[in-house]
This record gives sequence, C-alpha cells and structure tokens, in this order.
Amino acid sequence: MSQLRWQKSSFSEGGAANCVELAAGPAGTPHLRESDDPARVVTTTPAALRAFLRAVKSGKLDGLAG
Repeated sequence: MSQLRWQKSSFSEGGAANCVELAAGPAGTPHLRESDDPARVVTTTPAALRAFLRAVKSGKLDGLAG
C-alpha cells in the first residue's frame, strides 16, 4: 500500500503524529490509517465511509473513546 497517496485530515494540527489519513486505491477503494501506526490500514467501501463520516459529523460517536 506504499503506492497510495495519503492525505491527513484538515483538522490535524501541523506536525502532530496522531492524525487520521485517507487514501483512495486505484479502483476508488478508501483506505484509512493512523499516522503514528502507518502499517495498520483499514480498507472499506465508499458507502461505509460516507456513513461513518456522517455519524462522526452528527456527533453520534461522541463519547465512545475510552
């Protein structure tokens, strides 16, 4: 997956090591990773990523982090 072009979230602080990064595979498949653990990559579908982002933006996942 090293050929993927990773982009950090626009909400990430400059120079921060713990940022969510997103890349699109050749067929448009979304890949996500945490910048401080780049070897661990989550692959999903565009529809599932859209649903996840909607849930995050609406606050439905607030309070889940332990």
